[in-house]
Amino acid sequence: MKSGFVSFIGRPNAGKSTLLNRLVGEKLAIVSDKPQTTRNRILGVRNYPDAQVIFLDTPGIHRPLHRMNVRMVDAARDTISEVDIVGLVVDASEKSGGGDRYVFDMLKEVQKPIFLILNKIDLIKKTRLLPVIDEFSKAGTFAEIVPVSAETGLNVDRLEQVIIERLPEGPALYPADYLTDQPERFMAAEIVREKVLQFTHAEIPFSSAVIVDRFEEPEGERGILRLYCTIVVERDSQKPIVVGRNGDMVKKIGVAAREELERFFSTHVFLDLHVRVKTDWREDDRTLHDLGVGRPDGRGSGN
Repeated sequence: MKSGFVSFIGRPNAGKSTLLNRLVGEKLAIVSDKPQTTRNRILGVRNYPDAQVIFLDTPGIHRPLHRMNVRMVDAARDTISEVDIVGLVVDASEKSGGGDRYVFDMLKEVQKPIFLILNKIDLIKKTRLLPVIDEFSKAGTFAEIVPVSAETGLNVDRLEQVIIERLPEGPALYPADYLTDQPERFMAAEIVREKVLQFTHAEIPFSSAVIVDRFEEPEGERGILRLYCTIVVERDSQKPIVVGRNGDMVKKIGVAAREELERFFSTHVFLDLHVRVKTDWREDDRTLHDLGVGRPDGRGSGN
């Protein structure tokens, strides 16, 4: 039996969250085309016949402009010392640039296996794959180089194989039915935030957050999960955008979020959404603490 931790590190939008969801077989991390979607370290456990692998999705490494972003990058850095294998996830469909070099340099002194995971190979021509592998392989010394598509699942089985081969021997670290260390309130807040990201644009995705004010468990088999959430924005001018004309936008967000919440919790959901302005919340340590931004367990989202 083998067991151990694997952290996915990389730039924003490299596909780390999609890869985590693919590997654990459940949607634990929200996914968006907006950069910096992931704000917390998210743990997911996958059991194999001869191994238990604990995968860690992390916020994208980027130049932080707010205290929130500093916390996010710190959360990603902190996982490096906690894991057995570091998975450096790179978008193979994009030309390598200064952001990639910064992450490569950050990992140069790491004394543990580093896997270069070239993601999104479904977006490049097959004839380009070998030159791309050669280009990225020169950026450092890697224990493995594995091209994959987290979106389609292409070659993900190969990634799983080499990870298990490199893990230390040891018993399972979590019960067989354990999936994640994130509390239900955090997952609910993230699902609502995913819909905010989906339907809003410009600065709203980066300057919005979701707080679960009340989380009422369903009573009985046919009970309803009742969620009362606040969408937080930074400026007065942003609130009418999220609310929409006659409340159309917040209703749209609510309908999509409720459908996703019902799938996730396997029960009927009542969702009540409000929008509130909290000026410069991304710079406020207390608010960030309450939201759980950067904290390993995500606690604070809705507490």
